[in-house]
Amino acid sequence: ASPHTLGLILTYHVNYGLSARRTAAIMQDVHGVAISHQTILNYENSVALMLKPYVDYYPYELSDQFCGDETYIRVGGRWHYLFFFFDAVKKIILSYPVSPNRDTATAVRAIDEVLVKMKEIPEDLTFVVDGNPIYLLAQHFFAQHDISFDVKQVIGLTNEDPVSTEYRPLKQIIERLNRTFKGNYRSTHGFGSEQGSVSFVTLFVAYFNFLRPHAALEGKVPVVNPE
Repeated sequence: ASPHTLGLILTYHVNYGLSARRTAAIMQDVHGVAISHQTILNYENSVALMLKPYVDYYPYELSDQFCGDETYIRVGGRWHYLFFFFDAVKKIILSYPVSPNRDTATAVRAIDEVLVKMKEIPEDLTFVVDGNPIYLLAQHFFAQHDISFDVKQVIGLTNEDPVSTEYRPLKQIIERLNRTFKGNYRSTHGFGSEQGSVSFVTLFVAYFNFLRPHAALEGKVPVVNPE
């Protein structure tokens, strides 16, 4: 396919969250391009494989406000967990591992993917998360390796403690990110394999960081890259 055709396919499928079958139908009905839904999924996997290093190792300019949360996705007929860690000011997704388990190992991996994007770790580094104890265990793991940061846990739906009162706005920001992702993910009805889930999430992150305008950023995309 030409770059223009591939761009159309990915725009419909990723940016607008249409299923592969609906994308194939639009390509045929609107653009006169006959293509199967399986070919679209193949394109998705191939482009994600090429884009993942770019998304993961881009030299992002970061703020000092980070939050994390998990959401559910279905992979191979089972619920998996997608861990998002997010720069709440710059609106940049920094970490997005998918795991069959909501465990400490995945929390460590998710936080590590944020830390490696920093030129140096600030002394007052703080992550805002929910009340899941896996994040405190991850904090202890990094402390054993001389990497220190604070964890602020926002617990429940109401502000019953000072920490929840102060940091709930950051938690609400990443909950909106989860809703945005679910809006794009819903049409997939889940993924047949872990590779498919990672490919879709990778492309969503690329779209969110580099192509999606944000009202909070005055209509600009989070990462402005003229190229």
